Amino acid sequence: MTHATHRRPLNGRVAVVTGAARGLGAALARELDRRGATVALLGLEPERLARIAGSLQHEAAWWEADVTDDAAMADTAARVAARLGPPSVVIANAGVAEGGPFADSDPATWRRVIEVNLIGSAVTARSFLPALLTTGGHYLQITSLAAMGTSPLMSAYCASKAGAEALAHALRAELAPEGVGVGIAYINWIDTDMTRDADQHAVLRELRAHMPRPARKVYPADYVAARLATAVERRRASVYVPAWLRAVQPVRAFLPPVVTRVALTELPRLARSAPFEATGMLGAGGRADEDAREGR
Repeated sequence: MTHATHRRPLNGRVAVVTGAARGLGAALARELDRRGATVALLGLEPERLARIAGSLQHEAAWWEADVTDDAAMADTAARVAARLGPPSVVIANAGVAEGGPFADSDPATWRRVIEVNLIGSAVTARSFLPALLTTGGHYLQITSLAAMGTSPLMSAYCASKAGAEALAHALRAELAPEGVGVGIAYINWIDTDMTRDADQHAVLRELRAHMPRPARKVYPADYVAARLATAVERRRASVYVPAWLRAVQPVRAFLPPVVTRVALTELPRLARSAPFEATGMLGAGGRADEDAREGR
């Protein structure tokens, strides 16, 4: 390994990012490219993917692919390897969200959140695992504070992120003897379409407003992407953005009772000022996912 490569661990490496058309995924593609990686962008918005790939400094390519489609993802993994080489980094970032009371949620929308965030992560890992075994690479699973705690009116998102965290823990233990690293990214609020869309719904906006001040701060996507890229370079088992989220781990068992106690007073108060309604998919990325499934 040359001194330059040592200083830039991602230089010349192939990195795959799902959900790369916008938000954190697009920011990750730009940050990995800045660090010398060859980036494969996967997503559901061809024009946006092409534009981002074309703006990068180093070689990059994009593929339109639904992360929940086993056959499509396996084919995409083969195409990535054939064109760019076997990936050393795979970041399972694709995600969607919906809000509102569980009892009133649309079953198909609720299920789709689980499919993209959890099943999609598993399909991504399965599709690119042969390459990671070859390269001794690193898989990064994007999760959330929602994986450690919980939130009323966000049942599908919380369930999917908790499941994705458990998946990553299982993969880490299983793949450690094979030399493949598995990391988990715990992230709070990011300035993306999803967060901005959530703030358009009075109940979700008020729920965030009643979180402790550090817990409601929104971080720029580029800042988060830089922290995650560094964690990938160092093959860290976990990364927390913001860093204080690490302190939640030892006390995470206490979060659900605390949230329930707060909800006993806050939810009835909020219900008097704004009705609780299902939001549908949040963010432009979520709506793009719906459009792609419906062939629009």
